[in-house]
Amino acid sequence: MAAQRNHSAVLVIGTGLAGCVTALRIAEQGIDVKLLAPAVERGSNSALAQGGIIYRAYDKDDARRLEEDIMTAGHNINHAPAVKFLAEEGPRAVDEILIERLEVPFDRKNKTHWDLTREAGHSSYRILHCADHTGNAIMECVYAAVRSNPCISVCEGCVAVDLLTSHHHSRGMTYRYQLEDQCCGAYVLNETTGEVETMLADVTVLATGGAGQVYLHSSNSRSAVGAGISMAGRAFARLMNIEFVQFHPTTLFYVEMQRFLITEALRGEGARLFAGGGDYFMERYDSRGDLAPRDIVSRAIVDVLLTSGEPCVFLDLGGVKQDLAARFPTILQSCLERGIDIRSEPIPVVPAAHYFCGGVLVDLRGRTSLNRLYCVGECACTGVHGANRLASTSLLEALLWGKAAGDDISATIKSGLDPCLRLYGEIEDWKALGDERNDDPALIAQDWATIRNTMWNYVGITRTGARLTRAFEELRDLSRHIHEFYRSATLSRPVVELFHGCQTAYLITQAALRNTNDLGCHHRI
Repeated sequence: MAAQRNHSAVLVIGTGLAGCVTALRIAEQGIDVKLLAPAVERGSNSALAQGGIIYRAYDKDDARRLEEDIMTAGHNINHAPAVKFLAEEGPRAVDEILIERLEVPFDRKNKTHWDLTREAGHSSYRILHCADHTGNAIMECVYAAVRSNPCISVCEGCVAVDLLTSHHHSRGMTYRYQLEDQCCGAYVLNETTGEVETMLADVTVLATGGAGQVYLHSSNSRSAVGAGISMAGRAFARLMNIEFVQFHPTTLFYVEMQRFLITEALRGEGARLFAGGGDYFMERYDSRGDLAPRDIVSRAIVDVLLTSGEPCVFLDLGGVKQDLAARFPTILQSCLERGIDIRSEPIPVVPAAHYFCGGVLVDLRGRTSLNRLYCVGECACTGVHGANRLASTSLLEALLWGKAAGDDISATIKSGLDPCLRLYGEIEDWKALGDERNDDPALIAQDWATIRNTMWNYVGITRTGARLTRAFEELRDLSRHIHEFYRSATLSRPVVELFHGCQTAYLITQAALRNTNDLGCHHRI
């Protein structure tokens, strides 16, 4: 049976906030969009965001101070125009899309004032929130808009395998001799049929999210295996800052694969970290104490744990003045389910891989170095974060670049973008090189264990040249093994995700090995 081929004006890969906003902005211009998803209502980090989204403080000069806070957290290697764009245009995007268009129910103090909070690294109270489930509240409104838009076709149960490019996938030599490569869609595994479909598109958008699942301990959703980084890397799109992986200092110390996040907003409201014996240690590491940026707090916790030999530190909520049940209901309920009553006892916490500060390099409109390929959200490197992300910038970055990319794509298509029909005819369908059923759960689990332990131990919070060299050698060998495994296997989601995860881990390790500086999330000693 011949593989299925189809064509769309725009193919968006990923259904987090960035991907959905991009699709909505395009669809609202009457342009058809194909939105690729494992399932539209699960599997993204956006819905897991607790703390909030940056808005604006009740201060006319807040945009300038926000720029300063972002640059300080990012150790001043941020892309200044991107930081300025976020600080000035971000709050307007919140007004236009989230408050006016989608009517997200952010918390208020009264009819005229929002209940703004503050997190580590911020000089002002400027963060909008919906109790402690902000991401979920935003995504519920976004999903409703996506489902109701007739121009958006959601393809659930689909897994992107590879980007299609004129240099790599055209049968004839005409396009291979051209200097400029261009993206023209993706190979996509349809889990329902088991077939790899050729999805051609005039414009392709990567919105696949982060890569936290390549680490042993992570706060990320299970879909965050670095698929966008893996595919873009193989297509030779330019990657940037991928050695900078942010570890959240406070995730619940509890045995489970996906660490439950304990929002930084708790420390913003007065919670403090302490080690066994009542040692409130953060003032020894930074003058900002418990409100120091995440990279500093994570390293401080690791240092304390290595010195004490204890398995975790604790978060004392005695200084939080707000009603915990009203302000942090998700954390209260989740901890109660695990036998911890945060109203009367501290929370045991440890760091975990949380946010990917680098990614596919993009401009202020989400355009990559590969023609007709855009990238938005956590898999993109806008330059906003530099060497370390400031708290609550992620949702705002996803929203703003989703809006910017969607508007730019709409304008480009309406101005008469050539659909390249001749090129599409030259693109080959997927050729399976083997039919072995190699998706043995035991084999896949063992390879994932190797990837995650290697990344956690050698490419984690603290790195050395010797550790990175060991990681490089082990992942190089594993990558070679998985390539052979991949060629002979009948594709399935576990096989594709393992391939993406291994390639992403290997790319992160190579970038970390090349960067000999000690900076931000890349703490090299």
